[in-house]
Amino acid sequence: MIHLSRWKVILLALSFVFGVLFTVPNLLTAEQKAAMPGWLPKSGVNLGLDLQGGSYLLLEVDVPAMRAKRLTNLGEDARTVLETAQIDISNMTQDASGVVVSLANPADMDRALEAMRPLATGGGAGTVADRTVLRQGEDRIRYAFTRQAMDSMAASAVNQSIEVVRRRIDSLGTREPSITRQGAERIVVQAPGESDPAQLERVLGKTAQLTFQLVDVENSVEEAIAGFPPPDAEVIPDENGIPYLVKKRVLVSGENLTRAQVTVDQNNQTAIGFNFDGAGARRFGEATAANIGKPFAIILDGKVISAPNIKSAITGGSGIIEGSFSIEEATEMVNLLNGGALPAPLKVQERRVVTAELGADAVAAGALSTAIGFIIIVLFMLGAYGFLFGGISIIGLLLNGLLIIASMSMTGAALTLPGIAGLVLTFAVAVDANVLIYERMRDEARAGRSVIASLDAGFNKAMGTIVDANLTTLVAALIMFVFGAGPVRGFAWTLTIGVFTSMLSAVLVAQVALAWWLKVAKPKKLPIAE
Repeated sequence: MIHLSRWKVILLALSFVFGVLFTVPNLLTAEQKAAMPGWLPKSGVNLGLDLQGGSYLLLEVDVPAMRAKRLTNLGEDARTVLETAQIDISNMTQDASGVVVSLANPADMDRALEAMRPLATGGGAGTVADRTVLRQGEDRIRYAFTRQAMDSMAASAVNQSIEVVRRRIDSLGTREPSITRQGAERIVVQAPGESDPAQLERVLGKTAQLTFQLVDVENSVEEAIAGFPPPDAEVIPDENGIPYLVKKRVLVSGENLTRAQVTVDQNNQTAIGFNFDGAGARRFGEATAANIGKPFAIILDGKVISAPNIKSAITGGSGIIEGSFSIEEATEMVNLLNGGALPAPLKVQERRVVTAELGADAVAAGALSTAIGFIIIVLFMLGAYGFLFGGISIIGLLLNGLLIIASMSMTGAALTLPGIAGLVLTFAVAVDANVLIYERMRDEARAGRSVIASLDAGFNKAMGTIVDANLTTLVAALIMFVFGAGPVRGFAWTLTIGVFTSMLSAVLVAQVALAWWLKVAKPKKLPIAE
């Protein structure tokens, strides 16, 4: 193992070039990076929330509100299907997982069951139905979610909310946000570099649920406000508080939206353009063709933002939303719509701001601790093994640190304060490999073996211990990365990178350097044997 192999020299040279190329951008200003040739890497290490400063939010998914909305939609589906089948309803009540429909004429029971049974199908062929349609007595039908569907609502809502939150934060330009689940219904958001937590909270707090619903012109909005609304309509105000009586049935929703963009209307005022997918375009075309001359409401998050009259069938699957939008408001709304709607409202349980000054203090403290740790290791190695063997270990440590920073820059990983702790620990683990090798060499030399035999035995007999130690460290780091969150994952990621780079730097640098020393100096005895 002590031979000066060409492939080892080439690998070591390539490692050094890789380390320099991906580490140097961290030392350059934005202007200097922009002036670099396009083929050179320009990405650097992203600082985490504790180092860069930013915003911290603890959000809770309002699962009860989501379930209430799903139950309301369940009732409107049943009402729409029975109205289409020309079956009268005398009453509809809601319970914990569904609705109970009372028929005006019990003789319509068979027709009603036949009309409603398609509602109990699953998401498609081969899927399990998530709703049931059951007969109750002479004149009642219960249409409800299954127990499995009710139980899975919370988990699916949190998972979907995490993806929507991620897309919304990305639209703000925040780099490397940390979005993790906490408990059953909570989400932790850490946005490094986000200086306006109020904007972050405002953007994340909006559900962005867009619906197109008909305005009820047959009934009085005043009577509905007085407490006598028709069963198939509800009062929804606009942004100025003006009430509209709107049909509960949703013609088309934001789920069918494929793209939204900022545009202008015929009066050259800021507006929002939208495009539907195939199913949405068909439903929107059918709905507008059947209701020409009637107003329909465009509703976003429980507010009517526009209520134009349908002048003709809109069959192209696209249109614009007019309103008194500023460029900033339209841009924010477009980002929300393109990011997708939240399945349930998010309630802010905790908010915290890490200032840039506090982050700078953390960076300084982390850099100081790393420097002190490195100096202690250098002094120990020089004192214990001399300038030759100790110096070789120090060169390996420098290459190790270079490779860790380069790897984090290449992968876009975020460096946190615990990550700096992982960096210091990696230095200790890396030098531990050299200590094992050197001590084995020292034992062999004291036993009377030659320099070449001592060097070779040092690498051969210590390698098993080095591999075992690094494997156990790697397993622990992977467990922390998979099951940990936030700072724990930052520590684990730095430690994982360090395991691979320390094996390369500590062992390979020592092998190449000592083989070269052996070839040039041709020593008669091992310096560390005394």
